[in-house]
Amino acid sequence: MMNYYIDTHAHLYREYYPDDLQGVIQRAIDARVERVLLACVDVQTPPMIAEAVEMFPKNLFGLIGLHPSDVKEDYEAQLAELETHIGDRNIVGIGEIGLDFYHDRDFEQEQLTVFRTQLDWARDRKMPLSLHIRNGYSEAIPILNEYPIGSLRGVLHCFSGGIQEAEWAAKHGFVIGIGGIVTFKNSKLQELIPKIGLDHIVLETDAPYLAPTPHRGTPNESSYIPLIAQKIAEIMEVSVKEVMERTTANALRIFFDDERTMRR
Repeated sequence: MMNYYIDTHAHLYREYYPDDLQGVIQRAIDARVERVLLACVDVQTPPMIAEAVEMFPKNLFGLIGLHPSDVKEDYEAQLAELETHIGDRNIVGIGEIGLDFYHDRDFEQEQLTVFRTQLDWARDRKMPLSLHIRNGYSEAIPILNEYPIGSLRGVLHCFSGGIQEAEWAAKHGFVIGIGGIVTFKNSKLQELIPKIGLDHIVLETDAPYLAPTPHRGTPNESSYIPLIAQKIAEIMEVSVKEVMERTTANALRIFFDDERTMRR
């Protein structure tokens, strides 16, 4: 059985940890978080991913993508540059991509175009996705439904939907990313997780953001994944070991079932 954790979404770059990046990563490994997926947000991210992966090549894996909140007038140039990195040896998926209309809809049509383009990248290359959807499920689900079941797989990162979206995910080859928010008082995830079940959940931190209790308000780290697992174990009334084993198996199925990832 899997005796380690996988953090399926983090931003462990020197930009966020200028003085202690190596320490942050080593603390994660010491906490049995032996694999971490590093999400991309724009054209500035790939070199930072490459730097981190070079430091810990057996533990860190990269994603490539244009974050919806970073979609601006220059989106075509950004996509062109990012696409050149898909074949990089350290890239195992497409993300984080999606739709985010939480603050405004100034670039709504551009976001929709970018979303479709990057979904095509994933479909054509048979690569997993890390989807960021915030105030955008009503627009995202119809687009995702244009793709045949089985042609896409991935994670609904930092899940903010309800049971309908969770059921859609289970049917369409996606799992739900659960992070530090689940430890927050009155988090709706605490009611939703028993309905979703462990077979449809993976763990994530979104570090340096959204640190779990008791670290809320401080920079998040992948080493805090066991705190998220502990909370899920309490909610589901199972052992932490079971949460570890099943969420790790889910993450391996989504991100590491392709020969491209067996490079190490």
